Amino acid sequence: MGSFNTSFEDAFILVGFSDWPQLEPILFVFILIFYSLTLFGNTIIIALSWLDLRLHTPMYFFLSHLSLLDLCFTTSTVPQLLINLCGVDRTITRGGCVAQLFIYLALGSTECVLLVVMAFDRYAAVCRPLHYMAIMHPRLCQTLAVASWGAGFVNSLIQTGLAMAKPLCGHQLNHFFCEMPVFLKLACADTEGTEAKMFVARVIIVVVPVALILGSYVHIARAVLRVKSMAGRRKVFRTCGCHLLVVFLFYGSAIYTYLQSIHSYSESEGKFVALFYTIITPILNPLIYTLRNKDMKGALWKVLWRGRDSG
Repeated sequence: MGSFNTSFEDAFILVGFSDWPQLEPILFVFILIFYSLTLFGNTIIIALSWLDLRLHTPMYFFLSHLSLLDLCFTTSTVPQLLINLCGVDRTITRGGCVAQLFIYLALGSTECVLLVVMAFDRYAAVCRPLHYMAIMHPRLCQTLAVASWGAGFVNSLIQTGLAMAKPLCGHQLNHFFCEMPVFLKLACADTEGTEAKMFVARVIIVVVPVALILGSYVHIARAVLRVKSMAGRRKVFRTCGCHLLVVFLFYGSAIYTYLQSIHSYSESEGKFVALFYTIITPILNPLIYTLRNKDMKGALWKVLWRGRDSG
């Protein structure tokens, strides 16, 4: 199990993937590559959105926030996972576990709200094109971004507070990070009341955003079908299709993890689902928004040529 530098009273043991030791080296290489690409790709998006004046639009403003979220979201768990896969130290302090739980939930909840804001931005761009810049003025964009971050951290504070109110029995978490369903399984007391309160919070932060996003895209689809130009239709459907792909992958895994009882939650399956939304989803944004986006590709080439000329 590796070395343990803290006492059992002050630490948890993260089991991780130690049940599949032959899989750990493969996972380490796979996760390290994807994590490196996530850091690089999302940093590029943030830098380009800041440097290129043509990208100073509401869509890229929110995209830069999404990239920052993904950077922090994946960094809150992946370094710990890489250490765990090496078998050097599978422990995490109690304080570190609570901090990881809070930060992870805060960032994930913020992304849930921010994806709704991005869907509203696309709705305004497609369905109200003549009034788009009047609707999505800078002050509103800044307010929506701050509201997304605020809602995410408030939701995390509530859920973390509910979880910490329960006494814990045991020190072994059958996961690679401090995930809420696994954390609650250590509770000594009955968690039915706590789960009910958390369920309400999760419906508000997960199910309501999904409904709003789907509603926005229904209106977008109707507006696009009225467009006579086939090229215009393809462009809108391509952009919105990419957004919906990210939405379905992110919310699908969140619904599986958080909208079921901890008694029916499978820890083994949960690890691989968590791998999906901590490793795969954060890398999709740079792939989708840079490789498939002419504005981003143009801004990237502009920066590269400027660096080449100055060199």
